[in-house]
Amino acid sequence: MSYPPLLTPEEKLADAKKLLSLPRIVVICGSTRFMAEMNEADLRETKAGKIVVKPGCDMKSPHELWSDPVEAEALKVRLDDLHRAKVRLADEVLVVGDYIGDSTRAEIAYARSLGKPVRFTHPEVDPDA
Repeated sequence: MSYPPLLTPEEKLADAKKLLSLPRIVVICGSTRFMAEMNEADLRETKAGKIVVKPGCDMKSPHELWSDPVEAEALKVRLDDLHRAKVRLADEVLVVGDYIGDSTRAEIAYARSLGKPVRFTHPEVDPDA
């Protein structure tokens, strides 16, 4: 007797999104120096009917939550893990800004390794172009 193949977690998530009739989910990636541009992209993507997730902390701006350097480094690691989870949740990635640093480059590579479509507000910065 043969059994149907088990679904991968990604396939289960895709099925759940369909069953829930969720709109497409887009994750915004990029340097937090482009937070204003990310907010603008959020508005445009939301207007287009998409669910938007993006970085929630701009650690380049001073704040008491990351004023201690040791705590800030631990927070950065947790935020990077959280953002990778957002990439896994999303249906597509939108990279904002005309500069791509190491973190964003790693996010793009991760998204592409998962088969996620990646769009750019500035296509000329696509590391694979």
